[in-house]
Amino acid sequence: MDKDTFDKGLEIRRSVLGREHVDRSLAQADDFNKPMQELVTEYCWGAVWGREGLPKKTRSLINLAMLTALNRSHEFKLHVRGALNNGCTKEEIQEVLLQTAIYCGVPAAISAFRDAREVFAAMESE
Repeated sequence: MDKDTFDKGLEIRRSVLGREHVDRSLAQADDFNKPMQELVTEYCWGAVWGREGLPKKTRSLINLAMLTALNRSHEFKLHVRGALNNGCTKEEIQEVLLQTAIYCGVPAAISAFRDAREVFAAMESE
């Protein structure tokens, strides 16, 4: 593991998903899933999200589209919160989800709209 890339990834991961969520995920890691937490932090968040080629806001919108296509509800909800943290608006998220209806299928988009509304409601009540 490259410590500098891991540390950079940890900083980015916390800024996007929230310190509380990330720290809880790392604290709950055991011998079985700790290597996965380290890989995600270093590779995904440090090596890829840490690149200068795209702003975080754009990366968030791309993630929402991909996670909708993959029907990954849990990760999608995390990244809705992250997208809002990265400056995306509800309207921008709505546009991405409408686009996914065409390219990923209406059922996937309907699920994503439902999940996004859950996250919006939860964040508004915090």
